[in-house]
Amino acid sequence: MKQKPNLPFWGLWNLSFGFFGVQIAYALQSANISRIFATLGADPHSLSYFWILPPLMGILVQPIVGTLSDRTWTRIGRRIPYLFVGAAVAVLVMCLLPNAGSLGLTVSAAMIFGLLMLMLLDTSINMAMQPFKMLVGDMVNEQQKAKAYSIQSFLCNAGSVMGFVFPYFFAWIGIKKVAEKGVVPDSVIWSFYVGAAILILCVIYTTLKVKEWPPEEYEAYNGKQKDESRDAELKQKTESREQSGNWFVLLKNAPATFWKVGLVQFFCWAAFLYMWTYTTGTIAETIWNTTDVASEAYQAAGDWTGILFAVQAMGSVAWAMVLPQFKNTKLAYAVSLLLGGIGFALVPFVGNQHLLFVPFILIGCAWAAMLAMPFTFVTNALQGYGHMGAYLGLFNGTICVPQIVAAMAGGSILALIGSHQSSMMVVAGILLAVGACCVFAIKTDR
Repeated sequence: MKQKPNLPFWGLWNLSFGFFGVQIAYALQSANISRIFATLGADPHSLSYFWILPPLMGILVQPIVGTLSDRTWTRIGRRIPYLFVGAAVAVLVMCLLPNAGSLGLTVSAAMIFGLLMLMLLDTSINMAMQPFKMLVGDMVNEQQKAKAYSIQSFLCNAGSVMGFVFPYFFAWIGIKKVAEKGVVPDSVIWSFYVGAAILILCVIYTTLKVKEWPPEEYEAYNGKQKDESRDAELKQKTESREQSGNWFVLLKNAPATFWKVGLVQFFCWAAFLYMWTYTTGTIAETIWNTTDVASEAYQAAGDWTGILFAVQAMGSVAWAMVLPQFKNTKLAYAVSLLLGGIGFALVPFVGNQHLLFVPFILIGCAWAAMLAMPFTFVTNALQGYGHMGAYLGLFNGTICVPQIVAAMAGGSILALIGSHQSSMMVVAGILLAVGACCVFAIKTDR
C-alpha cells in the first residue's frame, strides 16, 4: 500500500471547509430546537423526547451513507455526491422548520409538522456531515490526521459560533424577538434563512475545490497492506473483514479501541444532549426568573443561550490549540472532559449572565476533545481493516445511541430531581466526569 502524500495546509482546509456551513445548521438546531418546541407549546418534561429524532436519524443515516459511499464512484467523487444532496435538502428544510407556528395550524398539527421537519433536517445534516469525516480518512495520512481533524474542529466551532449568535444578532439589529403565543420569533426564523444560504455556498466551495482520487489511485493508497511477516491467521481475518460489508460482521471484528472509545462517547454525548435540551430553561430560571415561554424574558434567555453556546465554541477553538501540546493523548482527553464536567456543575450556581461565560468556556474544553480525539484514536486503529466509511458510519452509533438513551430518560430524571431544569446541568457534569475516568481504558496500540 502506497504512503499517502502530505497535503498542504489549504488542501487540508478545503477537505473540511464545507463543514463550516453544515455546522451553522447544526448549531441553529442545537440552540433553538428546545426553544422552538417550547414556544409551540411543549411541556418541559417532554422536551427531551423531541431530541430522540436527531441521534436516531444519525444512527440510521450515517452507516448507510458510509456503506453506500464506499461503493460509489462518480465523476465528482465517491463522498461528495452524498454531501451535496444532504446539504440541498437541509437548505429546504431550514426554510420550513421555524415557520411551524406561522402556518395557521393547531398546536398539535404544528408540533407534528415541526417533528417532520426536524426529522428531515436531521437526516439531511447527517447525510452532509458524515462525508467530511470520511474524506479525511480517505485522503490524509496518519502523520497529518490529527492536524486534519483539528482543522475540522476549528471550522466546526467557527461555524457553531456564527450559528449560535445569529438569533441574538438579528434581535440586536431590530428584528422582532417576540411573537404571539405559539409563533417562533422573526429573529429565529431569519437566523435559519441566513444559515441555509451560507450552508449551500460552503458546500459548493468544497465540491469545486476537492478532487477525490479515482478508484485505482484510491486503492493504491487505501488498499490492504501486504506484510509477509504477519501470521496466516491474522491475514485470513483481515481478508474476511475486507470481503464482507455486513455491519454485524464489521462490528464483531472491530478493534478493541473502537469499543473503548465508544464507552467514553456514551457518557459525553449524554451530557451534551442534556445541555442542548435544558440550557434555555435553565438560563430562564436562574437569570431571568421565568418559566413563561411566551414572555420577552424567556425569549431573551433563548438568545443568551446562543451567546453562551458561542462562548463554549470559542473556548473549544482555543483549547483545540492547547491539546496538541499534551504529550499524553489520553491524559489530554481525560483532563478536557473533567474540565467540562466542572463547567456543567457550576452553571446552576452562577447568578450573573456574564459570569456564565466561565463554565461554558470549561464546557468548550470537553467539546474540543470530543470532536477531534475519538476519530483520531479510531481511524488510526482501523488502518488495514478496510471499509473505512462503513466503520466510521457505525462509529457514529457511539454518538447517537447515548443521545437516544438520554433523551428517553430525560423527562424521568427531571421529575426525579425536582423538575428544575437547572439540576440537569449537574447531571451532565457527573456524566462527563465518569467519561473522563473511562478514557484510561483506551489502548492506543493496535
